[in-house]
Amino acid sequence: MLFTDRTDAGRRLAAALRHLGGRDPLVLGLPRGGVPVAYEVAESLGAPLDVIVVRKLGVPHHPELGFGAIGEGGVRVISDEIVRHAGVREKDLVSVERAEERELVRRAAAYREGRPRLPLKGRAVVVVDDGVATGATARAACQVVRAQDAAHVVLAVPVASPDAVARLREDVDEVVCLSTPSLFSAVGEWYRDFSQTSDEEVVALLARAPRGRDDAAQAGMETGAPNATRVGTGAGGTEEQVEVDAGGVPLAGDLALPAGAGAVVVFAHGSGSSRHSPRNRSVATVLNRAGLGTLLFDLLTPGEEVFRANVFDIDLLAGRLADTTRWVRDRVSVPVGTFGASTGAAAALRAAAAPGPEVGAVVSRGGRPDLAGADLSGVRAPTLLIVGGDDTTVIDLNRQAQAALRCENRLEIVPGATHLFEEAGALDRVAELARDWFTAHLLP
Repeated sequence: MLFTDRTDAGRRLAAALRHLGGRDPLVLGLPRGGVPVAYEVAESLGAPLDVIVVRKLGVPHHPELGFGAIGEGGVRVISDEIVRHAGVREKDLVSVERAEERELVRRAAAYREGRPRLPLKGRAVVVVDDGVATGATARAACQVVRAQDAAHVVLAVPVASPDAVARLREDVDEVVCLSTPSLFSAVGEWYRDFSQTSDEEVVALLARAPRGRDDAAQAGMETGAPNATRVGTGAGGTEEQVEVDAGGVPLAGDLALPAGAGAVVVFAHGSGSSRHSPRNRSVATVLNRAGLGTLLFDLLTPGEEVFRANVFDIDLLAGRLADTTRWVRDRVSVPVGTFGASTGAAAALRAAAAPGPEVGAVVSRGGRPDLAGADLSGVRAPTLLIVGGDDTTVIDLNRQAQAALRCENRLEIVPGATHLFEEAGALDRVAELARDWFTAHLLP
């Protein structure tokens, strides 16, 4: 069985899980690739969607050999046999566990953006991944779910190796797998499109999952927790959900205006992302603290996102961004800048070169400015290009784009950072550079 992409796989998998509809199931996706599949399952079953974040505990000096796993809520699954045979000392076990726990907490918080973890006790829980090769991660996830007192545990995957499925049946109540090809070497070979799922896409899917957002908002009201996911506008500032009119197309957005904001920065997210991008929101918080307003909005409607070609349609995205800039200028009479990530950077530069509302400054994070093509020479706004030092291909593309720019510009390379700036301190440096560029060029 060959799947077009994860969306197709999720819809087909959902059809095989209809028998669970009457059990009020809860669906958990394994980040990152399992979440798009799980989203389709949750939507079909009308079930809430969450992530199941687990971290393997690897034997020191032999990390590919796992001696256990940890999950949220303090769940800890340890193989005493492997610990004994591998000679793992207690202090090493504690050291590995603490390091992995920090990463687990960081990832879970980034994916949920402040929404509470859904309780599993007494529930029928469906653990979903995009496929299983060895089964180590899936097994750890199912063990963690079981340890959290789920009443019925189902592992659901589109494709898996026959050996892995046989082993996993020992850890769950039910395995639903659409295809177990005998000639199995890798999950990706059973998909026509197996492109990497980004953190931003995971966040966006969780935010718009069926019932997931409403449940989280209700939980916030019941506990007295604020419904906002970002802070930083300060006393007297405002933060509101808005509907942007982009040439007659309504687009959801989050507008934050610190008291006395002297400018607004509009964020143009990259391919497969949305206004819920944890990286863009982190940068926006730093800008808010510097007195800059921010607008994070969706460049595409949910219906448009279904068609993958739209996320690479720079003309469409640039047009939406120009309309949004006009909408902001009509609402707030202050200078407007643009922060673009990935393909959003190309849209930002093309919009800055077009006739219409003036853009005061542009910042690109890990962007593809080269996709703006001939429009680069027409950009008038001061432009800062930020690239990770280990993102070598994108560095070359940014240098080519910089050579075509005729405006004030600068290329900043963050040492040791990869494309998503996931390394410690890398995104903080991006935020500092963006803050300094925008305050220098937008504020009087």
